[in-house]
Amino acid sequence: MKAIKIAVVIVAAGTLAACTTSEKTASGAGIGAAVGALASNSVGGAVAGAVIGGVGTYLFQTADGRCQYRNSKGQVYTRRCHWR
Repeated sequence: MKAIKIAVVIVAAGTLAACTTSEKTASGAGIGAAVGALASNSVGGAVAGAVIGGVGTYLFQTADGRCQYRNSKGQVYTRRCHWR
Protein backbone atom coordinates (compact mmCIF):
# COMPACT_ATOMS: atom_id res chain seq x y z
CA MET A 1 0.00 0.00 0.00
CA LYS A 2 2.89 2.36 0.79
CA ALA A 3 4.37 1.78 -2.67
CA ILE A 4 1.07 2.76 -4.30
CA LYS A 5 0.93 6.00 -2.32
CA ILE A 6 4.47 6.82 -3.42
CA ALA A 7 3.53 6.10 -7.04
CA VAL A 8 0.54 8.44 -6.78
CA VAL A 9 2.77 11.20 -5.42
CA ILE A 10 5.29 10.70 -8.24
CA VAL A 11 2.60 10.81 -10.91
CA ALA A 12 1.03 13.89 -9.31
CA ALA A 13 4.40 15.63 -9.34
CA GLY A 14 4.75 14.70 -12.99
CA THR A 15 1.41 16.31 -13.73
CA LEU A 16 2.54 19.55 -12.16
CA ALA A 17 5.73 19.45 -14.23
CA ALA A 18 3.91 18.55 -17.45
CA CYS A 19 3.83 21.35 -19.95
CA THR A 20 2.07 20.35 -23.14
CA THR A 21 -1.48 19.17 -23.52
CA SER A 22 -0.41 15.61 -24.35
CA GLU A 23 1.93 15.45 -21.35
CA LYS A 24 -0.83 16.66 -19.03
CA THR A 25 -3.31 14.19 -20.55
CA ALA A 26 -0.86 11.31 -20.05
CA SER A 27 -0.26 12.37 -16.46
CA GLY A 28 -4.01 12.61 -15.85
CA ALA A 29 -4.42 9.09 -17.20
CA GLY A 30 -1.63 7.87 -14.92
CA ILE A 31 -3.21 9.42 -11.87
CA GLY A 32 -6.60 8.06 -12.90
CA ALA A 33 -5.15 4.57 -13.26
CA ALA A 34 -3.53 4.75 -9.83
CA VAL A 35 -6.69 6.03 -8.17
CA GLY A 36 -8.84 3.48 -10.01
CA ALA A 37 -6.56 0.65 -8.92
CA LEU A 38 -6.60 1.86 -5.33
CA ALA A 39 -10.36 2.32 -5.24
CA SER A 40 -11.30 -0.99 -6.84
CA ASN A 41 -8.23 -3.15 -6.22
CA SER A 42 -8.58 -4.52 -9.75
CA VAL A 43 -7.13 -4.12 -13.23
CA GLY A 44 -10.54 -3.12 -14.57
CA GLY A 45 -10.67 -0.27 -12.08
CA ALA A 46 -7.22 0.88 -13.15
CA VAL A 47 -8.25 0.86 -16.82
CA ALA A 48 -11.45 2.76 -16.11
CA GLY A 49 -9.52 5.27 -14.00
CA ALA A 50 -6.98 5.79 -16.78
CA VAL A 51 -9.69 6.46 -19.34
CA ILE A 52 -11.62 8.81 -17.09
CA GLY A 53 -8.47 10.63 -15.94
CA GLY A 54 -7.05 10.99 -19.44
CA VAL A 55 -10.24 12.15 -21.11
CA GLY A 56 -11.15 14.46 -18.25
CA THR A 57 -7.73 16.09 -18.23
CA TYR A 58 -7.74 16.48 -22.00
CA LEU A 59 -11.18 18.08 -22.05
CA PHE A 60 -10.22 20.44 -19.24
CA GLN A 61 -6.99 21.46 -20.97
CA THR A 62 -8.62 22.10 -24.34
CA ALA A 63 -11.84 23.76 -23.12
CA ASP A 64 -10.87 27.09 -24.71
CA GLY A 65 -9.90 25.46 -28.03
CA ARG A 66 -6.18 26.09 -27.53
CA CYS A 67 -3.49 23.50 -26.85
CA GLN A 68 0.14 23.69 -25.84
CA TYR A 69 2.74 22.03 -28.04
CA ARG A 70 6.49 21.50 -27.72
CA ASN A 71 8.72 21.88 -30.78
CA SER A 72 11.96 20.02 -31.51
CA LYS A 73 13.97 22.69 -29.64
CA GLY A 74 11.94 22.14 -26.49
CA GLN A 75 10.09 25.45 -26.74
CA VAL A 76 6.43 25.43 -25.72
CA TYR A 77 3.87 27.37 -27.70
CA THR A 78 0.09 27.69 -27.62
CA ARG A 79 -2.02 27.33 -30.74
CA ARG A 80 -5.48 26.29 -31.75
CA CYS A 81 -5.93 22.56 -31.10
CA HIS A 82 -5.15 20.45 -34.17
CA TRP A 83 -8.48 18.64 -34.04
CA ARG A 84 -10.69 21.75 -34.20
